Amino acid sequence: MKIKFLGACQQVTGSSYLVEGGGLRILIDCGYYQEREYLYRNWEKFPVSPESIDFLLLTHIHLDHSGLIPKFVREGFSNSILTTSPSQDLLPIILKDSARIQEEDAAFKKKRHRKEGRKGPHPEIPLYTLQDAERALPLVKKVEYNQSIKLNSHVSVRFYEAGHILGSAMIKLTITEKNQSKSILFSGDMGQWNKPIIRNPTRFKKADYVVMESTYGSRNHEDSQNISQLLKDTINTTVEAKGNVVIPTFAVERAQELLFYLSELARKDQIPYLMAFLDSPMAVDVTQVFPKHKNYFDQETKDILNRGMNIFRFPGLKLVHSVGESKAINSIKSSCIIMAGSGMCTGGRIKHHLLHNISRPESTVLFVGYQAAGTLGRKIVEKNPEVRIHGHHHEVKARIQQIHGFSAHADKDALLNWAKSFQTSPQQIFLTHGEKEEATSLAESIRSQKGWHVQIPEYLQEYEL
Repeated sequence: MKIKFLGACQQVTGSSYLVEGGGLRILIDCGYYQEREYLYRNWEKFPVSPESIDFLLLTHIHLDHSGLIPKFVREGFSNSILTTSPSQDLLPIILKDSARIQEEDAAFKKKRHRKEGRKGPHPEIPLYTLQDAERALPLVKKVEYNQSIKLNSHVSVRFYEAGHILGSAMIKLTITEKNQSKSILFSGDMGQWNKPIIRNPTRFKKADYVVMESTYGSRNHEDSQNISQLLKDTINTTVEAKGNVVIPTFAVERAQELLFYLSELARKDQIPYLMAFLDSPMAVDVTQVFPKHKNYFDQETKDILNRGMNIFRFPGLKLVHSVGESKAINSIKSSCIIMAGSGMCTGGRIKHHLLHNISRPESTVLFVGYQAAGTLGRKIVEKNPEVRIHGHHHEVKARIQQIHGFSAHADKDALLNWAKSFQTSPQQIFLTHGEKEEATSLAESIRSQKGWHVQIPEYLQEYEL
């Protein structure tokens, strides 16, 4: 049995791992790179032949785990993609939206480059098209949590709740070779405990090998218990200054969690009545999928729904689909809340709203999710004096704030507690999906507290298990 690390190595996007064993070649995730310095990898040929892969197992639908699937299929993969039922319903929304953005960005870049008389570093063509995305979707097959699926006579797989977003999964492969069975567990992106809407991550007693995320390997979410208060204070302060609250928003889970908290604050009259816009067709469509999977919600959310309350709506909220409606938002004179994608400001409508607010001292840009190195969001969070948006530099005069407790990722203590749930020592733990310093910090903690073998793989590194 072998594992090869094809992405998310000492960085947080591009998740993809190849497992060979039991007569199969299995890919876990097929993620898009979002850090600027790694964008070129999206355009390169895959490190493995797509035609040679027997199964693609998808932990969840975030683009850094699923975003290269259309390209992977276009280049030869034609077998089954296994994922959970909510992920099966959400994936068409995510991939089609990504394809549209690819097409729109390519057209915009071509127009701008022609105007400026230059050529960009990447082709003025989309990475993949809407047709490519649609071609991939019939390959998706749903599985349920805790259901054992035989991939062949030597390999089986189970999906477990990861607590990250709706339908997110940890994946455990069991492979039998030479009359000996070994298990390899992929944590996927691990959520926080006691978050609204979805259930807690699964704990395990045993796994021979563990591939574990390390996004917050050195840090804890200090404000995780104060989300409502921080959100309320940010909104009220900005309204008093007559500015807008601009929130770069991930379409899945983060948008719905924001609506959950905003609806609660509105019901309790803790924020003034003001217009709020969810300016993301994808986030709007995703929100409409959630009620179809109430059985995946945690008990607290089920209780709220049973009392007849709508956890995603409140007075003043407008769900925006059209480009015309999106453009009209920036002509509004009174304060408003603008939630738009993408969550790391790498594309989408958020860039247009930033253009109108980033240099306004009265406005606030509020980040509620992780900002990967090299992204526009990271540069703003780090309070660069100016940032480049759509080819032009803009001074950063708006207030820049961040609420870490919104994160859909477990923090350092939660990751360590999850690892400590193993009653027998894994033979090897591989830390991925974390910048080098985060992974290194977590590795040192696991080694010192448990004495386990921990590796931080490099890109394309392969291990014999």
